Amino acid sequence: MTRWLQSGTRRDLCVLLAGAEDGELPAQKLKTRLERHYDTRIEPKRFYGSLEDLERKGFVESRAEGLTDVYRLTDAGDRRLHDHYDWLQSQLE
Repeated sequence: MTRWLQSGTRRDLCVLLAGAEDGELPAQKLKTRLERHYDTRIEPKRFYGSLEDLERKGFVESRAEGLTDVYRLTDAGDRRLHDHYDWLQSQLE
């Protein structure tokens, strides 16, 4: 498994972005969906640190839309996420 997927937060951010209706989400909506999934508040430093790490490694990209950043999975991020999904399926069979 590649190192970038060793963090559950990074994995789950990628899953949420992959499942977004338009393929992208504003930062606050992404954070809210992740907090709902975890049923707890996520510290902004942890949340944005995970996004920055994914962006620095080329798995997520962002663009400014007004006062907010909007994130989407890159092709590389999508491939890694699907590789991880295939691995999970193989372990559960």
